[in-house]
Amino acid sequence: MNLELLFPTPVAFFDLGRDLAKKESDFLAKQDRRPNEGNQSSVDNYVLDKPAFAELKDGIQKCVEEYVKDVWKVDKTLGVRITQSWINWTKAGQYHHKHAHPNSFMSGVFYINAVEDRDRIMFHQSEYKQIKPKYDEWTRWNSESWWLPVKTGQIVLFPSSLIHMVESIGGEEERISLAFNTFLTGKVGDNQSLTELIV
Repeated sequence: MNLELLFPTPVAFFDLGRDLAKKESDFLAKQDRRPNEGNQSSVDNYVLDKPAFAELKDGIQKCVEEYVKDVWKVDKTLGVRITQSWINWTKAGQYHHKHAHPNSFMSGVFYINAVEDRDRIMFHQSEYKQIKPKYDEWTRWNSESWWLPVKTGQIVLFPSSLIHMVESIGGEEERISLAFNTFLTGKVGDNQSLTELIV
């Protein structure tokens, strides 16, 4: 049997390779929190636009551009920019609800604090299953959800339409992540095919 991957969903992992600088940690500590479904999020939804996170944003932006240009092979005349960005805090017993990110091309998460042998992100398939037999074993081919481990300093990038969540976590250490959305810039689509969108 020769098995081909047809229409796979690319989830990219990058290791930023650095800890937060003191000015970044200080900025993070001053963030006001608001209740979210299952955990807490920052009141500020544009944290990467703040001067304290300028270097971090540059590093994330490079990963975003590599993912969009090298994986998606988006037209070289197009740009991609980070739109909204916010912090998530998840304590023991908390979770992050199942969701996707509308009005965004691709989304990402930078893990500020994650426990490597505990923390993970769960992805869900959204397509309708006409037939649902019992399986002898769950694999990436037959599963409707799949989790991937994450760690501090790592960035995960994925299409914004991909449904994801964080299951209720254990342990005592707080999980802290910085999530963000993006959008393409320039002339998206084509005039003649009636798909043109100038952003």
